[in-house]
Amino acid sequence: MTKQIHTNKPVLIYDGDCGFCQYWVDYWQQLTGDAVVYKPYQEVASQFPHISPAEFQKAIYYVAADGTISKAAKASLLTLSHAKERSVWLALYRLLPGFAFIAEKAYATVAAHRPFFYRISLFLWGKKIIVPTYPVIAWLFLRFFSLIAMVAFVSFGIQALGLIGSQGILPIANLVAVANQQLDIARYWQLPMLFWLNHSDLFIMQACWCGVLFSGLLFFNKWPRLCLLAIYALYLSLINAGQVFMTFQWDLFLVETALVSFFLLGSLPVGIWLLRWLLLRFMFAGGLVKLISGEPAWRDFTALVYYFNTEPLPTPLAWYAQHLPVWLLKTGGCLTLIVELLIPFLIFFPRRLRFTAAFLILIFQTIILITGNYNWFNLLTILLCLALLDDAAIKRIMPSCLFNFIAKRTTIHLPHKLIYKLAIAFAVITIPISLLQFHLRLGGNIPKPLAAVYNVIAPFGVVNMYGPFAVMTKVRMEIIIEGSNDGVEWREYTFKYKPGDVKRRPLWNIPLQPRLDWQMWFAALSAPQQNWWFFAFAQRLLENSPTVIALLETNPFSYKPPLYLRALFYEYNFTTSAERQENRAWWSRKLVGYYVKDLSLKSASN
Repeated sequence: MTKQIHTNKPVLIYDGDCGFCQYWVDYWQQLTGDAVVYKPYQEVASQFPHISPAEFQKAIYYVAADGTISKAAKASLLTLSHAKERSVWLALYRLLPGFAFIAEKAYATVAAHRPFFYRISLFLWGKKIIVPTYPVIAWLFLRFFSLIAMVAFVSFGIQALGLIGSQGILPIANLVAVANQQLDIARYWQLPMLFWLNHSDLFIMQACWCGVLFSGLLFFNKWPRLCLLAIYALYLSLINAGQVFMTFQWDLFLVETALVSFFLLGSLPVGIWLLRWLLLRFMFAGGLVKLISGEPAWRDFTALVYYFNTEPLPTPLAWYAQHLPVWLLKTGGCLTLIVELLIPFLIFFPRRLRFTAAFLILIFQTIILITGNYNWFNLLTILLCLALLDDAAIKRIMPSCLFNFIAKRTTIHLPHKLIYKLAIAFAVITIPISLLQFHLRLGGNIPKPLAAVYNVIAPFGVVNMYGPFAVMTKVRMEIIIEGSNDGVEWREYTFKYKPGDVKRRPLWNIPLQPRLDWQMWFAALSAPQQNWWFFAFAQRLLENSPTVIALLETNPFSYKPPLYLRALFYEYNFTTSAERQENRAWWSRKLVGYYVKDLSLKSASN
């Protein structure tokens, strides 16, 4: 076809009298810059006598530089293909079966009801759509993430030798020996970690403090890509070396966030999208497991009636939350399901609804944070909400001098072709896998091709399954360990954070995580035989191992280790207001029986 408009650039022709058309054309002009010429049909219709004014009013037309004309949805996607990193939609239109049909039907529906969709657009985006930019958001995200990663490494580092050191509860040397014997060469793939090179106490500490170092370098924007990969590799190594002490969801959450954050450095829009997808997965999974678990406390909204009393390490505010009216706690249980099951889907809605999702998730996580000691878990989730904003939004709430200071230091976020391709490949692989995980949770089968891919990448913490508190613990059981030298007089060991002395106020330990205290909470949920690590712990107490004793608050046998240990089972409950006023106790406790009876050095080692 003969070129109709004398320009070497493509031209988009639209209805200049249509407010909806003008609204979106203004936005596309921001996206494409001068790569596309925009003309109302009222100015150029005479050059296209074969297209009637009625047809121009029904659809937009895209005139390529060679004169080829396309219309409707295809014209839209051809126009967007000139915007940075938006050509993927045109590729889907051309290559993905069914996509073109759906796109054209959707376009026709919108075009037929433009006044309605114009009002919807004004509601969702405001009077004018501003092309979102994210360099400042990414800069802030990486700074705060570096601090969270630093805390995670410090938190484990100050406990590492007591947990997995040579004189710790579960020495990593034993793990390495068993893996060498049972897994052969497969151990490197099934347990990816740097400790295959060296598993000495010195190397364990070096791994932790190198993680701190790389986190600090990331904070100061020194070699950020290298730092993120190092944080990922080092923390993944600690997860695999940490055994039962590193099986928490937030550990894998940190690893996955580190990997996804890498794509912010060179593929910013895709990186932001992947962070949003991670947040959606995490939040929705939390609600889904509650819904499908069959737990009555979630079905009748009474979960929070039990939660504050039975959560692993409550804060002082949990005592007050426990005494809220039942109707308010039931309302909170209902709202929990709403925030986890419905609100996450607003993450991929337009700007105003996305901001609403960020605000509600922020409030939700803050309530969890102030009533429960979940280390940096809630902080990381709150940080991911930052990816739901954009630079224009953050500029409104940040001092202009600080915003300008950051904006001048965001050159690292310029596009990088290789990282963009890696980000797309990462999304193509991991998104189907994460959808598969939801499918599995709902009882579906695994397609063999996806199962093969999942089995390959699963050990590397790339796509993880989340979902805390699917089933509510309704009675709080605590294990109290006592030692004796004569079997008559028994003295109690005190842990740093978990409940013991009924008059000790619940403590704050955010953002650190006392992993032994946490593991004791889990041990109380099952029989001793299912907690084989507990007997290793008891053996270290009977030996007065300095690194293990350092994990405790007090050691009643500091001069000479005890000859015998026993573990008593107590039911703990928050005191009532009257009880606390009377005896100043935060807890009441009732002896239930023995968890483990009459342990000696010989029996604990068997």
